[in-house]
Amino acid sequence: MRREEEICHDTWKNCTSCKCPREAHDVCHEEWVSVRSRLGLKGDESSGPIGVDPRERGLAWVPPGLQSHRVEEYFSMLPEIAVPRLGAPGERHRDRQLAIQLPKQDLARAYCRHLDPKHAGSADDFMAARNEIALDIGSVQEVVEKSAECGVCQKSLKYGSLAVSASKLGLFYHPACFRCADCKELLVDLAYCVHDDTLFCERHYAEQLKPRCAACDELIFSGEYTKAMNKDWHSGHFCCWQCDESLTGQRYVLRDEHPYCIKCYESVFANGCEECNKIIGIDSKDLSYKDKHWHEACFLCNRCRVSLVDKQFGSKVDKIYCGNCYDAQFASRCDGCGEIFRAGTKKMEYKTRQWHEKCFCCVVCKNPIGTKSFIPREQEIYCAGCYEDKFATRCVKCNKIITSGGVTYKNEPWHRDCFTCSNCNNSLAGQRFTSRDDKPYCADCFGELFAKRCTACSKPITGIGGTRFISFEDRHWHNDCFICAGCKTSLVGRGFITDGDDIICPECAKMKLM
Repeated sequence: MRREEEICHDTWKNCTSCKCPREAHDVCHEEWVSVRSRLGLKGDESSGPIGVDPRERGLAWVPPGLQSHRVEEYFSMLPEIAVPRLGAPGERHRDRQLAIQLPKQDLARAYCRHLDPKHAGSADDFMAARNEIALDIGSVQEVVEKSAECGVCQKSLKYGSLAVSASKLGLFYHPACFRCADCKELLVDLAYCVHDDTLFCERHYAEQLKPRCAACDELIFSGEYTKAMNKDWHSGHFCCWQCDESLTGQRYVLRDEHPYCIKCYESVFANGCEECNKIIGIDSKDLSYKDKHWHEACFLCNRCRVSLVDKQFGSKVDKIYCGNCYDAQFASRCDGCGEIFRAGTKKMEYKTRQWHEKCFCCVVCKNPIGTKSFIPREQEIYCAGCYEDKFATRCVKCNKIITSGGVTYKNEPWHRDCFTCSNCNNSLAGQRFTSRDDKPYCADCFGELFAKRCTACSKPITGIGGTRFISFEDRHWHNDCFICAGCKTSLVGRGFITDGDDIICPECAKMKLM
């Protein structure tokens, strides 16, 4: 693994190969193991409970001085990503936060690669004052007061639980509330600074007091520096993202939040002209059509070479033409009026046919169809209303259009509600019915009006549903009613004898004669 100094850009705080920020790389930071020594603070160098190596517990760091049996209790109060377990995302997260919250160049002048020697005294004074009045490391302690409140959320701290103490402020905090007021990140390894009675990580504390160069990430102690892109820069560090040439006092182009000199921007991002194959510079107007680009002076008809700027034009086989040249060579004709489609004219198409917008109209009412629905029939186009008027199925009774749920009777269409008994007007849809003189009747009405009546029960014999009946002379019976008047046995298929208005079986006839 390469060391930090080898992978970082000479001026920018980014990798020369991929342009990623340094904290995105797995950079070795052997000198970062002890945060207290890194901060230049005096005192116990131990990073964990007395006699306990954090790595023996599978952790990269534990709060200094915390009793070993309460270590897991403390980390259970934090988000999982903030628990620096070895080999887990939390370890990598801690490394990143160390690089972000505690930049080495803020903590010791030895790491300031771009500090002008004449400003070294100012840097030393700033660091000494910060270490004296603002910088400290919090400690994890048991809450021993029943009325204690968190210094951030103001909610009560549970008696006997663990809290973080910030001695510079004399306050206690929930472990999950011990965060920088600017970046809102948990303060890494409990290192904090105080400004206006507020907690900050060291980076954002320093930025409350000094500008920071957006290129090298170092604090600026000079009174002269560059402000651009809403950021601060050392005077010589506002450079092209591509070639590192200084942009101070020069024109530049912003792309993806990075500044480029004109030369680099044009070589990397500018489009090439389709006509002359030269770069279209930032001072030239870039005209584009279907992912192709032209200089304004090169945007010409491929045939007559007239300028097409602010004019209608047509395109064919990756070439552009003025309206007259396009019409003369390629224009198709309208199926409505027979005239050609001039360049830039809106065209309505359906299958293999095409129309001018004004010609694409209903064959009946002549109204333009535009984007409304239409119905084609035998090479003609109809609007929905005219098609229904001319071709839609209509009920033979009411003459209105049948849109759904119709009934067919004698090959003629009916609305379900219109297909009713000719006598009582009850709906016949889905019901048994019969007809007389081409008129439909329900079973009851047909029986009452036209059917023979049973001699026995006087009810109509309709024949609907395959009903069988017996006829003799001018009298008729349902099959079930054709029975002997004496013994009540069925006479269907048997001999019988009339006895006045009655019919009787031969056996009952003999009995009657005896």
